[in-house]
Amino acid sequence: MDKMVIDRIASRNYTAGVVNRFDFRIKKGYGQNFLVDQHVLGKIIRAADIKNDELVIEIGPGIGALTQELAERAEIVAAVEIDKALIPVLSETLSGYDNVEIINADILKTDVREIISKYNKKSAKVIANLPYYITTPIVMSLLELGECINSIVVMVQKEVALRMAAKPGTKDYGSLSLAVQFYSETSLVANVPTNCFYPRPGVDSAVIKLDVLSSPPVDVKDSELMFQIIRAAFSKRRKTLVNCLESSESMSAVFGSLSKADIEEILVSCDLPPKVRGESLGLEEFARLANLIEE
Repeated sequence: MDKMVIDRIASRNYTAGVVNRFDFRIKKGYGQNFLVDQHVLGKIIRAADIKNDELVIEIGPGIGALTQELAERAEIVAAVEIDKALIPVLSETLSGYDNVEIINADILKTDVREIISKYNKKSAKVIANLPYYITTPIVMSLLELGECINSIVVMVQKEVALRMAAKPGTKDYGSLSLAVQFYSETSLVANVPTNCFYPRPGVDSAVIKLDVLSSPPVDVKDSELMFQIIRAAFSKRRKTLVNCLESSESMSAVFGSLSKADIEEILVSCDLPPKVRGESLGLEEFARLANLIEE
């Protein structure tokens, strides 16, 4: 079949028709808002920069609008869909594409490395339209896989995308910013208003690209300790870093019986002012602090 004449799935009429024909019930719990804007799809595809010898793992294909575009560019598309009711829908909408495998599974319970090795690949690109309530666990689980993931292009709630890309000293900056930027370079791809979906979600969305780093951008001896410090630093945003560390139960085992003055002295040793707040520090400063404490 000539793929150039296949109908575009990403239209409101096509999507509504499929939903009605299959008598499909939209499930809010799965964050089922299907993208129906070809212009936004184009931005996602350009950001992903798919080559014809690559494996793409798509999370949450819905009825296949983005999957269709991926299948026309990638060697293989493994589309992981949690909702069993969408499997027959995808089998019909993507029937013209023999390089798509639909996997009915929960991505958080799926061995992504196993999917990659199944196709004799060393790595994959991930593209996802994620339910907002579970965005962070999925993104972090993918980033922690390391170099077997080349990049992640993901549709998320707009405020979450802003937090992932935020820089020190901004209102969106926090522990999520630091966690994502420890593993990847971030770039905002597109803002996506509610009218680009069927049905419309209650909030605006955004597409963000995470280029996975081959090694961390900072030299830290104990990354777990660093993130423990980061979480404590942002536990009470209006307090100084010293007060946050001193009052954090999770840090009590680290600092033991150290006084506030002792903690201030540690900060000074890291060339940090005693009254500094966590939101003004970048990864480099948190890594330096963690290394000194670890020593």
